[in-house]
Amino acid sequence: IGNTVLHILVLQPNKTFACHMYSLLLSYDRNKEGPGSLELIPNNEGLTPFKLAGVEGNTVMFQYLMQKRKQNLWSFGPLTTVLYDITEIDSWAEDQSFLELIVSTKKREARHILDLTPVKELVSLKWNMYGRPYFCFLALFYILYMVCFTMCCVYRPLKPRTGNRTSSRDNTVYVQKMLQESYVAYEDELRLVGELITVIGAVVILVLEIPDILRVGAAKYFGQTILGGPFHIIVITYACMILVTMVMRLTSTTGEVVPMSFALVLGWCNVMYFARGFQMLGPFTIMIQKMIFGDLMRFCWLMAVVILGFASAFYIIFQTENPENLGQFYNYPMSLFTTFELFLTIIDGPANYDVDLPFMYSVVYFAFAIIATLLMLNLLIAMMGDTHWRVAHEQDELWRAQVVATTVMLERKLPRCLWPRSGICGREFGLGDRWYLRIEDRVDPNKHKMMRYTEAFKAQDRDNYEKGSEKLETNGDTLCKKDLSALSLSRSTSRTSSHRGWEILRRNT
Repeated sequence: IGNTVLHILVLQPNKTFACHMYSLLLSYDRNKEGPGSLELIPNNEGLTPFKLAGVEGNTVMFQYLMQKRKQNLWSFGPLTTVLYDITEIDSWAEDQSFLELIVSTKKREARHILDLTPVKELVSLKWNMYGRPYFCFLALFYILYMVCFTMCCVYRPLKPRTGNRTSSRDNTVYVQKMLQESYVAYEDELRLVGELITVIGAVVILVLEIPDILRVGAAKYFGQTILGGPFHIIVITYACMILVTMVMRLTSTTGEVVPMSFALVLGWCNVMYFARGFQMLGPFTIMIQKMIFGDLMRFCWLMAVVILGFASAFYIIFQTENPENLGQFYNYPMSLFTTFELFLTIIDGPANYDVDLPFMYSVVYFAFAIIATLLMLNLLIAMMGDTHWRVAHEQDELWRAQVVATTVMLERKLPRCLWPRSGICGREFGLGDRWYLRIEDRVDPNKHKMMRYTEAFKAQDRDNYEKGSEKLETNGDTLCKKDLSALSLSRSTSRTSSHRGWEILRRNT
């Protein structure tokens, strides 16, 4: 019951009352330091009160709990060394990481905790010492891996076509070699080494990604933008396309160009994932994800309806015409593709002035140009501009969340020998097995003195304003003008008192 009450207090809107009641309830806890402490008992979601405060974005309760856990090591003048307990914060030995919970929650207030002590210092220490070097090395290794895969695709085994053409539109010159013919020369053996590296890399990607999907859940793993959800979909699809290509090569099945081309596009698009390691490029990847999976996905439904309607109309119009003179609409699939190009203004309207065009083509093309080019494309630009404006206002906050998510990911993937635990064990200071982060804080006494002066002046101004407001409420409507002048006099008096206070500050400084 006591643990349930602690979780309820974390969710209270009155932060000051919740902190006092939290402290009062813990004062009756018999096992304050033991494993049976109320603060260490998780709820049904596996969250302790401390983790729940972070997930809900309750910065007041989080700071209150951190103040209870900190230990003052020594103090000398304005310098103070503080040990902050990071046992539940550090993701090194936690199955359900506190940092991962913060960046994966949908509440924006939770990301404000990343700017608080000691979370900010812990993330900075992990990122600068281990995260950034490992992430840059991983980016370089992945680019070299993609170069190897691209070269294997460029020099894939082909041979000249021997059969006769079946149509005047058939333009095929080379065909795919059989498996027995693909690995004969010395160049083929070099390509075989690159293909083995590519397949091994695809298997490693699946081995690393599948356990995280099972641990977190597919909806949360692929749906969180900050965690790199769309990029996880891309890299898993890429690995599957590599394996499909391998099976088609081993069985001598024609058509391997389809999964191979998909793999090339997805593999190189995944390079954008590594932009999150740089503050200048990281927020742009989030903008691209939000535009693709937000604005563009909604726009594609409207675009599909327009393209289907006008492509059908164009096909019907040119169905009786000779395709050799106007071949852009010679069959229905080609009509869809041509209309898509017209929609994006990639090509101009097809016309052949040596022959007569149908009259309805001009009418339908005029309506298509008005609806598609002038209306819908400008609508898409306006939607993307609004998304860019919203993301630009929180780009620094999003980049810090990306850094935290990347740090936690690397810490889980890498062996323990390459990523030692951050902080200091409490045994060195007689504080048990808990881990602490040492932070040096400099206290400026003049700053606190000036803050006290400022608060005093604010209180005096507030009192003068409340007196004027009370005087205004007690009088009737007939004395409205007189009361307003009295209120303005009160405000001028307040400004005068504030002016005298700031003059005192200047002389003291």
